[in-house]
Amino acid sequence: MFISTSDRTAIVNGNEKISYNTLLMNISHFSSLIKDLNPDKIAIFSENRPEWIYALYTGWANNSAVVPIDYLSTADETAYILKDSKPEIIFTSSECERTIQESVQLADYDPEIIVMDKIGSPVNDATINFPEFEDEKTLLIIYTSGTTGSPKGVMLTKQNILANLFAVARDLPIYTPDDRMLVLLPLHHIFPLLGSVVAPLYAGGLIAIAPSMASEDIINTLQDNKITLMLGVPRLYAIIRKGIKDKIKKNTVARILFKLARVINSRSFSRKVFAKVHDRFGGHVKHMICGGAALDVNVGEDFKTLGFEVLEGFGMTEAAPMITFTRPGRVKVGSPGEPLPANEIKIMDGEICAKGPNIMKGYYNRPEETAQVLIDGWLHTGDLGYIDEDGFLFVTGRKKEIIVLSNGKNINPEEIEFKLGENDLVAEAGVFMKDDHLHAVIVPDFSAIHQKGISNLEEAFKWNVVDSFNKKVSSYKKVAEYSIVNNPLPRTRLSKLKRFMLPDLAAESERDYDENIDLPDFEEYSLLAGFLSEQKSMNVRPQDHVEIDLGLDSLDKVTLQVFVNNSFGIDFKDEDFAKFPTVEKLAEHIQQTKTKTVVEEINWGDILKEKINLKLPQSWLTFSIFKMVSKFFFRLYFRYKVEGQKKLPEGPIIIAPNHQSFFDALFVSISLKEKLFRKTYFYAKEKHVGNKFLKFLADKHNIIVMDINKELKQSLQKMAAVLKTGKNIIIFPEGTRSIDGKLGKYKKTFAILSRELNIPIVPVSISGAYKALPKGSLIPRPFKKIHVKFLEPVYPGDRSYDSIADIVMSKVSTEVG
Repeated sequence: MFISTSDRTAIVNGNEKISYNTLLMNISHFSSLIKDLNPDKIAIFSENRPEWIYALYTGWANNSAVVPIDYLSTADETAYILKDSKPEIIFTSSECERTIQESVQLADYDPEIIVMDKIGSPVNDATINFPEFEDEKTLLIIYTSGTTGSPKGVMLTKQNILANLFAVARDLPIYTPDDRMLVLLPLHHIFPLLGSVVAPLYAGGLIAIAPSMASEDIINTLQDNKITLMLGVPRLYAIIRKGIKDKIKKNTVARILFKLARVINSRSFSRKVFAKVHDRFGGHVKHMICGGAALDVNVGEDFKTLGFEVLEGFGMTEAAPMITFTRPGRVKVGSPGEPLPANEIKIMDGEICAKGPNIMKGYYNRPEETAQVLIDGWLHTGDLGYIDEDGFLFVTGRKKEIIVLSNGKNINPEEIEFKLGENDLVAEAGVFMKDDHLHAVIVPDFSAIHQKGISNLEEAFKWNVVDSFNKKVSSYKKVAEYSIVNNPLPRTRLSKLKRFMLPDLAAESERDYDENIDLPDFEEYSLLAGFLSEQKSMNVRPQDHVEIDLGLDSLDKVTLQVFVNNSFGIDFKDEDFAKFPTVEKLAEHIQQTKTKTVVEEINWGDILKEKINLKLPQSWLTFSIFKMVSKFFFRLYFRYKVEGQKKLPEGPIIIAPNHQSFFDALFVSISLKEKLFRKTYFYAKEKHVGNKFLKFLADKHNIIVMDINKELKQSLQKMAAVLKTGKNIIIFPEGTRSIDGKLGKYKKTFAILSRELNIPIVPVSISGAYKALPKGSLIPRPFKKIHVKFLEPVYPGDRSYDSIADIVMSKVSTEVG
């Protein structure tokens, strides 16, 4: 019924090629093992592999309903399904055998378990004949993924399955004998099962199984098999699109061509211009099929601009699975297409409802729940939407997930999540309602964070993510609270967000120490946790993320790196924070790679005494000319006032101003007398001096280029070297410009230099600069009051680093307010 005899290749699995005839022989071989058992139901619990497909058709060949189960399910989750459906036979693999044995014990019954990869090859060339099923015969019981709780078994009949097969392989048609389909998603779900296996084999095409979801495995499978059809979920396409767009953003020509292709709107033009992108996908992809959730409009538009045709569908397990589908050549981005030929849809009170031969028989053993969604033959999908004048469906949200605020405003959380996810610093985001406002749970993209050299996560997410998002949306869509978590958000195997779990996830992110927690029992963990506890003055848990939960700033990281190096003999680099993000993982790394165990205190004095090669920048005549021109301009452009210069002591000093604007270093330096000015050095972050010309200018104008976030230890040593020669240095203790004009927390880097070298600090208060040039502005506002005040010097004496930093900050705070 579903497969015909042929010498053509049916399945490719790595280097293995399986013809249709061989496929049927294997089904016959599998079938011989169970034909005397006459099972009513069989289950499949295995990773994607050819034997999975043999087992599926073996069930149908023996007139059995097939119950696919996610092989990544826990023993408890699997036992729930087994207990509910009671399959007499379970096909599994060696990899999954242990879990299924445990699940059977929990389910408390005794099915036949067959380990598929131990069966062996068929001994004869007998093929199989499928029985003539009744239309209402249940062929599949697919358990829903459980985005809102316990899964239910959806009973799909022969008629339900054929309705979808006829639509995509006969009526439209999408699938043809010449097509080659990528098998990527797990087959326990109806969408990849029908879309990437049953439909292409029904059409007589080829399917190629990707070894894993790893990008290289996917690319190799696409290229090696000249794939024409690929099937994925929106999250997969969003990830692919992000990777492509990131590369385009880095290339000026590519950005221009992308904009041009968007305007021209020609698929043939785009395929030529972006031929390298298409070649990366094997060069033969005809259609990208998308389902499982709504595809974001921006993702669809970008793939269209790149020359790909994304055929989006709308449906659910209860519809086997498609209700609507996009016809080739009739793509309307943002819409999952038109109803399948045999389907009927209509909108009832805003809800999308469907009727047709593809609609399920009902939920297994759940007549009451079946009656709630099947009313007068109409399947109530739970999704909201509308049908436009051309008959295209548009989905606007999930009925149960729409957030309704007390003011009556309705919010689709997926819209908020996608916009937050567009930020480079965000890996993913989930949104739920808490106390009548929006609460976001955000997973950082640590790769991007380390690339950008961000040392203060809290500030970065507060201002660059949440505040930046809130400025672009209506007031009722603003995110009022957010939690940063370090693990991926809970999702189904098709990447649907389990939104009902977000409140608990947000609550878990609140850092409460549990005294009853089981602590790792090895020396390296105890030493590391003890060190971090002392450094941060807080209890440390094994699962704590060193950047999120412990809030290590750049100086903390360097201190930790020095501790690990000195105590365990490990050269721990900045990029290793991403590899070993939690206290326990870092401790395990230390245990496995250490060369010694000698706990030593951090001695910044010794570190600053280490010899480094530092050639101080020269001071050209243009340095003084630039000062004169800047001073003239500022006095003309602003209402500029300076006082307290007489408080500047002789000898090397650390000048420590607060940081309100891009011009702050100039505001301070032009106030210095010429002799002092020429002896004063600045540092510039390497990312701000990106080309050879700027580096040349820096070298001639007392500017030392440093990567203070990635190489703080070397940066401190460079600044110490400047001070040791009797020169002065300007350091901004806040580390970055103020977002809102308020004084930020002073980091203690400058205090270490002061204490260890016995050099005084001159606090400087700058007022009015934020109003003149707030962060994000390009043109300064004229005639604003700028007040620069040099305060009484602070001598380090025997004070601690923290005490010195607090005193300097307090003095500046009194002036700035």
